[in-house]
Amino acid sequence: MRDLQKQAENLNGQLNELWQKLNLDEKLAKITKLEAEVSEPEIWTNPENAKNKNTKLAKLQEETHDFLMLKTQLNDINELLDLESANLKTEITDQLEAIAKKLEELSQTLKFTGKYDHGGAILRITSGAGGTEAMDWAGMLERMYLRFCENHHFKATQLDRTVGEEAGIKTAVYEITGQDAYGMLKSEHGVHRLVRLSPFNANNLRQTSFALVEVLPIIDQDTDFTIDEKDLRIDVYRSGGHGGQGVNTTDSAVRITHIPTNTVVAIQNERSQIQNRAKAMEVLKGKLIQMQQEQHAQSIGELRAGESAGWGQQIRNYVLQPYKLVKDTRTKYESKDPDAVLDGKLDEFVDAYLRLC
Repeated sequence: MRDLQKQAENLNGQLNELWQKLNLDEKLAKITKLEAEVSEPEIWTNPENAKNKNTKLAKLQEETHDFLMLKTQLNDINELLDLESANLKTEITDQLEAIAKKLEELSQTLKFTGKYDHGGAILRITSGAGGTEAMDWAGMLERMYLRFCENHHFKATQLDRTVGEEAGIKTAVYEITGQDAYGMLKSEHGVHRLVRLSPFNANNLRQTSFALVEVLPIIDQDTDFTIDEKDLRIDVYRSGGHGGQGVNTTDSAVRITHIPTNTVVAIQNERSQIQNRAKAMEVLKGKLIQMQQEQHAQSIGELRAGESAGWGQQIRNYVLQPYKLVKDTRTKYESKDPDAVLDGKLDEFVDAYLRLC
C-alpha cells in the first residue's frame, strides 16, 4: 500500500499547486458571499442585479466544482489507505488513475493566462468578396465552430445571422459561453482562406475564397470599462428576425456605430429593441477590447480607426485541391485531414497557438 500512499501524496501535491495558482480559496470566499446575497429576498427588487449575481455565482461554482470534487475524493482515499486493507487495493488504484487523468485535464486551465480567457466569447463570421463561393465558405466555418463548441460543451447562442442568396451565410454572430471559451477560441481571430474546386462554377475551376472570423471577449457588466455615450451613433431599423406577427412590423433591429473608430455593430435577432441594443453593446465592447489589445492602447480613447486586424493577411489556409492540407501561418502547425478540421477538430491548432503565446 506504500506505493499507493505515495501516489496519493503526489496527486494531492499537484492539486494543491493548481489550487493556489488558480486562487481557488479566493473564489470560494466569493461564492460564500454571493450565496448569502442571492438568498436575501430583497435582491429581487432589482431583477437585473439579481440575475447578474446569480450568473456570477453559477460561473464561480462551475470553475471550482471539479477541484472540490477531487479534494473530497483524495480525502476519502486517504481514509481508505489508513485501513491498510489489501482487498481495497484494486478499488483505490482505479480511483487514483481516474483522479490523475482528471488533474491532467484541469491543468490545461493554466494555459489560459489572458485577462478574459476564462470567460465567454462573441464569435462573428463574415464572408469575403466572391459572392456565393465566399458565402458558402463562411457557412462551412460556421458549421466547423458550432461542432467545435459542441465537442467542448460550450453553449452557442445565435445573436444575428444573414443567409446568402444561394448558399452559406453573409454574416453570423454567436455568443459562446462555457469555461475558457474565449481562451479556446481566440486563436481563430483573423482571415481564413479556402482553396478548392468550385461547386458553383460550371467549369469546376479552382477557386480561392476568404472569410473573416472575429473572436471577441465578453465583458462582465461590473468591469471597469465604459464607452462615452457621445461617441456612439445608434440607429434602429426594421428587423427580419423571428417568425410570427412581429416580422417586419417593428423597428427593433439596432445598429451602433462607435464614431472615433468607425466600428459598427448590428443586432436584430432579439424580439425587442432593448434586447438588441444590449447585445449590440456587448459585442461593441468586445470589439473595442480586441482593438485595444491589437493596438497596444492603454485606453479606449487611444484607439485609432482602421488599425485592427480586419481583412489583413490570412491566419490559416485550407487547401482541398489539388492536395489536402490545413496550415496555420502563425504557428506553422498543419493537418493533412481537412475534413476532420472542418468537422470541428481544432484542438491541435488551438494548442499550437497557446504554446506560441
